Amino acid sequence: MIAQTLSETKAPASEQPIFELIEVEQVFEVPKPGRSLFSRETVGLRALDGVRLTVRKGTSLAVVGESGSGKSTLLRVLLGLDRPTGGRALYHSKPILEGRASGIAFARDVAMVYQDARGSLDPRMTIGALIAEPLRHFDIVPRQDEAARVAQLLDRVGLPADAADRYPSGLSGGQVRRVAIARALASEPSVLVADEAVSGLDVSTQAQLLILLQSLQRDMGLTLIFITHDLGVASFLCEEIAIMYLGRIVETGPTDAVLGAPSHPYSAALRAAAPQFFEPLSEPLPGEIPSPLNLPAGCRFSTRCPKAQDDCRLKDPQLGKLGPQRAVACLHPLQPQ
Repeated sequence: MIAQTLSETKAPASEQPIFELIEVEQVFEVPKPGRSLFSRETVGLRALDGVRLTVRKGTSLAVVGESGSGKSTLLRVLLGLDRPTGGRALYHSKPILEGRASGIAFARDVAMVYQDARGSLDPRMTIGALIAEPLRHFDIVPRQDEAARVAQLLDRVGLPADAADRYPSGLSGGQVRRVAIARALASEPSVLVADEAVSGLDVSTQAQLLILLQSLQRDMGLTLIFITHDLGVASFLCEEIAIMYLGRIVETGPTDAVLGAPSHPYSAALRAAAPQFFEPLSEPLPGEIPSPLNLPAGCRFSTRCPKAQDDCRLKDPQLGKLGPQRAVACLHPLQPQ
């Protein structure tokens, strides 16, 4: 189960989550709309608003949402790059920022594969040097064993040993993603975070990388957090899913269950919008996505929801349990067909 209510009941130590977000908020001060460039008036933009999420050891979690839903901000909070303006963000039951500041353990244990994999690699360094860098930084192996370890990592991600002598500019997009994964694995992490790690690639290359990530997660016992806007990728790769809309998680649960029978109308709309072979595309959601600077009263999805009722425009639904493994933020959850 990846979503919780406000209960603070402590789980046994062996079941303590790796990450836990409890009513996390992230507010950015931005210039007030309509003011001149020289005005100092600001207004708070709620990029995250009461986010609750639990990530347990060994799970694979997809965080899904449209652009502007808050996925990237959520990722920065999880990685300890931003301090949340409200709520608690925990890593092994301690504040993430505390863990990140206390030494190298967090940086070694939580590895990142960036969306712009090529941009994350120094073009002046060989592939071998790029992968060896974290080996040295975290003192993983003796210096004389680095070359052998680099070769092992290249083999693990499906690249030949002679790739170590090449530069990022000489590799294809798919090969660069494999190098980024190998570099992330070099620190021997227990958590792998991937941000749109297969976007922008052709279908066959995407499939190869997804199979690679799936095998790595299974064989190495990794906890995988995968940020994506693609439901097809999420359904193939991840056991659990969290769907975001305008700074909130609106539905969580086992991926197959959520996508097979969505409980939130937004989840259902995303599912219906996914292209199917030989099937016409469904009608898009009506209306425009509200501005996070001017959220509607009540449910923030009510202005676009085909199932909205009068109370939806008055009450703001919170994420709550819907059965033993699912949670939804909706006053009138959809019923299974």
